[in-house]
Amino acid sequence: MLEYLPPLNDHNLPYPDTMHPIVVHFVIAMVLFAVLCDSIGYFTRNPRLYEVSWWNLFFATISIFIAIIFGQIEAGLAEPYSAVESTLNLHTLLGWSLSGIITAVTAWRYVLRSRDPKELPAPFLGVGVLLVGLVCFQVYLGDLLVWVYGLHTVPVVEAIKEGVL
Repeated sequence: MLEYLPPLNDHNLPYPDTMHPIVVHFVIAMVLFAVLCDSIGYFTRNPRLYEVSWWNLFFATISIFIAIIFGQIEAGLAEPYSAVESTLNLHTLLGWSLSGIITAVTAWRYVLRSRDPKELPAPFLGVGVLLVGLVCFQVYLGDLLVWVYGLHTVPVVEAIKEGVL
């Protein structure tokens, strides 16, 4: 069965480069922009920004599951060495948790939008700030995985194949 799978490249991937960071950057941008639009809309009393925020949250909810699928595939192919395992496990756990949290926030937002699309309660903004904090911490963990531990970079993949790591 394995002979039907494509061969792995220099990055230990069956496709040219990592897809998870590409997709996840859309999620990050959409969540941060949604919270920004909600905040500006709340303080300027501009309800049109709530519509922008809603659609950003909606597409972020869909996109995070695509990012998780690629993240799980790429984490499995990374062959993590012992120093990276705890960070990768935390990043994975927080990623799955964020998928549920973003889905719940989007569902709450849908209910609020259905009741009155021109009003947004202050507690929702507070949850948005907490969500931004979680997203920023997740970004930090992802940065560690790439820029410090070098997952899917050619030198680290070669070192793992040679048994150095």
